[in-house]
Amino acid sequence: MSEIKLAPSILSADFARLGEAARAVERAGADWLHVDVMDGHFVPNLTFGPKMVADLRRATGLPLDVHLMIERPEEWIDRYAEAGADWLVVHVESTRDPAATLRAIRERGPRPGITLRPGTPLRAIDPYLELCDLVLVMSVEPGFGGQPFIEGSEQRVADVSEGLRRRGHRAEVEVDGGVKPELCGALIHAGATVLVAGSGVFLDPDGVDAALAKYRRSIGEVRPA
Repeated sequence: MSEIKLAPSILSADFARLGEAARAVERAGADWLHVDVMDGHFVPNLTFGPKMVADLRRATGLPLDVHLMIERPEEWIDRYAEAGADWLVVHVESTRDPAATLRAIRERGPRPGITLRPGTPLRAIDPYLELCDLVLVMSVEPGFGGQPFIEGSEQRVADVSEGLRRRGHRAEVEVDGGVKPELCGALIHAGATVLVAGSGVFLDPDGVDAALAKYRRSIGEVRPA
């Protein structure tokens, strides 16, 4: 079993204390920091921009996993690369030429990833899998944190993992949306290598240290299939 990475989603943190939140999960043992960028057009919410990513870059040494839920992401690659994104993940639905966008991301330095809405057939990303270092499976409808996990998303993860295996292509398989500790086992067995958790980490009444410890325990209980 590959090393499983935990990527707390800063979307669920206190916006007045984002730097402090990033440092807290870094101290607690997070592997990456997930940053949801929304433009109010592609999804009905408005969140971070390049400056916030740059500020987070100064606040933490964690890899910044930046999910662009925006229209025409190809026009923003330079800004987010300069801001310090380590990963840039784009929606297949939001760019006119996904292949060119993914190549441009790699050329600018970040590692490219692709994702899609839960209702979009997985065949939409098939032509682009070999251009990616990461495939993000959304297990909620993108736009807002704190939503419940969509039942059956494990099969989407398994299908993506199988598609990568058939191609002999090793890419991270990330899951985002309603991921609680009790779901970790099923997602890992389906092929997930990166688990994003927002409210499950930042809204845990016991604090982020205890929250991440719960995820680590759940991951540690997973036995190879």
